[in-house]
Amino acid sequence: MNYLSSPPQPSSSSEIITYSARDLIQNGQTVKIVLDEQTYTLRITRAGKLILTK
Repeated sequence: MNYLSSPPQPSSSSEIITYSARDLIQNGQTVKIVLDEQTYTLRITRAGKLILTK
């Protein structure tokens, strides 16, 4: 599986773009993600699980 640490380049194939959660979050435990003016928080727990909250 390929993990991207930079923004994806447009592609005409049907390949699913995959990001590493650790690359998105970088040096912290949380990152904010915005979708249609709604802000979500993506968090890595101490157990290594991902939690996405609104």
